[in-house]
Amino acid sequence: MGCASSVIPCKGCKGRVQPEGSKDQVHGVGRRVQPNYRRDLPSNIILDPDIKTVQAVVEVDLKIPLNAKAHHTQAYDVCKHKITPKLVVRRGQEFMIDIQLSRDYDENSDILRFVFEAGEKPLESKGTHVEFLLSSDDKSSKWEATLVSKQEKSITVNVTTPPSCLVGKWRLHLDVIKSEEHKVNIYRYQYKQPIYVIFNPWCKDDLVYMNDQNLLKEYILNENGQIYSGNKTTITSKPWNFAQFESCVLDVAMYLLDKSGLNWAVRGNPIPVVRKLSALINSSDDDGVLMGNWSGDYTGGRSPLSWTGSAAILEEYWKTKESVKYGQCWVFSGLATTICRTLGIPARSVTNFASAHDTDGSITIDVHFNADGTSDKAADDDSIWNFHVWNEAWMARPDLPSGYGGWQAFDATPQEASDDVYCCGPTSVAAIKQGEVNLPYDGPFVFAEVNADRMYWAPNSLGKLECVYLDKKAIGKNISTKAPNSDEREDITLEYKQEEGSAAERAAVLRANQVGSNRKDIYVQKANDIDFNVEQDQENTHIGGKFELSLKMKNRGSEPRTVSGRIEIRSMYYTGVVADLVKSDPFDGVEIKPGEELKHTVIATQEDYSRKLKDCAMLDVTIWAVVKETDQHFTKKDDYRLRKPHLVIKAPEDAVVNKELKVEVSFVNPLNSALTKCFLAVDGVGQSLKISQGNVSANSTYTGSISITPTKVGKADLIIIFNSLELDDINGTHHMTLKKA
Repeated sequence: MGCASSVIPCKGCKGRVQPEGSKDQVHGVGRRVQPNYRRDLPSNIILDPDIKTVQAVVEVDLKIPLNAKAHHTQAYDVCKHKITPKLVVRRGQEFMIDIQLSRDYDENSDILRFVFEAGEKPLESKGTHVEFLLSSDDKSSKWEATLVSKQEKSITVNVTTPPSCLVGKWRLHLDVIKSEEHKVNIYRYQYKQPIYVIFNPWCKDDLVYMNDQNLLKEYILNENGQIYSGNKTTITSKPWNFAQFESCVLDVAMYLLDKSGLNWAVRGNPIPVVRKLSALINSSDDDGVLMGNWSGDYTGGRSPLSWTGSAAILEEYWKTKESVKYGQCWVFSGLATTICRTLGIPARSVTNFASAHDTDGSITIDVHFNADGTSDKAADDDSIWNFHVWNEAWMARPDLPSGYGGWQAFDATPQEASDDVYCCGPTSVAAIKQGEVNLPYDGPFVFAEVNADRMYWAPNSLGKLECVYLDKKAIGKNISTKAPNSDEREDITLEYKQEEGSAAERAAVLRANQVGSNRKDIYVQKANDIDFNVEQDQENTHIGGKFELSLKMKNRGSEPRTVSGRIEIRSMYYTGVVADLVKSDPFDGVEIKPGEELKHTVIATQEDYSRKLKDCAMLDVTIWAVVKETDQHFTKKDDYRLRKPHLVIKAPEDAVVNKELKVEVSFVNPLNSALTKCFLAVDGVGQSLKISQGNVSANSTYTGSISITPTKVGKADLIIIFNSLELDDINGTHHMTLKKA
């Protein structure tokens, strides 16, 4: 991960660094340098004074280890770099500086001024040029420097930034101001490394303040997580190494803020920052970090399923400044969590199962059928993703009514343009729950994702298209995130909507349609006397086995009924886009007597779906049925997932950093065909590796042995994923404690 040395130097240092071990680099000590960047300075500012003849700052020690620990930033690689360590501080909190002067410090005669600058054109009017005196009584700017102690030529000072400080890289200058011979001379020292100022969720006056230490441990400090995938009945976790403190990650985040075009005046506000990040993480508009690809052909890049964490993606982007290939929603979400956490914004990845993609602003999902019961795909613009992963960021929302702060949903996956840019959010989760979709940003789209109704349309006997069935419970299932400081899944569905089917939930749907929809009169349904139910044992449906599904039909009426219909099974992408036909099973003229229950079953074997499955092994099932005597229609689309095997990892619980260790991995190939182009992706212990493996025979047990050399001290999750052309994302996680030698 050794990318920290490639950090772009500040404008003032011309890229020069002291040799490793140099006295001037210990604990962030910096010497005076002639800057490459300079403003049009007044003639009385002297950049290279003769320290033998005048009082001036000689050197500065930012006390990086001490300050980093106090600011919870000691894990950042930029703070620990051997040659050029840099200080990372959280705004609204003091940090300590040791200052060495050319002469003994005299409080009565020596005026010491602090100058902080950010951006290419620092200006006081923009808040990017700040000046304040040591022990100044002027607190109007909320920047402050106070004297802690002095000893001859050395003084220790506490500097405090305001809780609304602009987030970015700041340059530090120290001025000694002297009145000499009827003239004021300013002897300036320029610290050559930037100071990173980030958001501070520990500060009560910061908009991202979070008052629960347990939650901060998870949503800011935890580098390892789980991202959930599958479908609503078969949920699996994918380990992810967020790596928010590693290598170049913080510099990438700062680069994205610079690249965003955000006015510096709002660089301290997490609301526009998060909105911009949701656009910059994808490549659709701004040549952002990651390029999406849902085609199944990943030539020229890596399969989205092969990534194990954010660091490798961000390192490649930092090296090339070109969009990395390729990602899908969980990869975009993993990157968004990483970027937010590295900037100090509490964030988490959230998975919504049966996630709607509303394309027309109706806040409904429309499905169309032909007269014979086949799907009319040409008319279907809306879709339902088996799962979709987005993010939440924690912040106050002073721009919204009271009560709508807290978790804010945002999405870096490019789905629909918002304000002509592929971005989404942040939108208040609490507002979504109440159906208040008219608040910024993108409320109707997010509401539809979790609580739209699904409408089925078919032509009647006269050929007129009408709504034949309304499913109020199809969308937004088992909304999931990793539980704080636990390996367990936390279901947060009730944070997005009221109990499904309750009066409060229906009221939210109606409210959302009234204020956010382009159609109002959609809730009329016909009476019926046939109960239709779908039965499927998802728990026992594995890749390689058979997929069996039944449509149960019960006659509650007093007259016999005749039912005809069709069940279609297709492979599908997790985005809800259907692919190859696996099986189509029509049935016609099934007579059901009063009180009788019948069942129609369809079975798809491995031979039926072989070579038709897409990345996530999803199946789309479309069911259409009509009752001849009453013209009652039943239509339903649902998604199912064939379960993949789990990767077994055998490795020691304890290991020594920088010492090679052996790891064994294994699983059983469930397919009747060999696995080819196999490789292992390894992450989570300070190494990111891609290791080729040999082919795996049909229905055989794969066993692999690899050597890794951990570089990260402390508790860590070893993440390993097996990938092949025929079967990918066979993953496993092994908890380890890594000790120093």
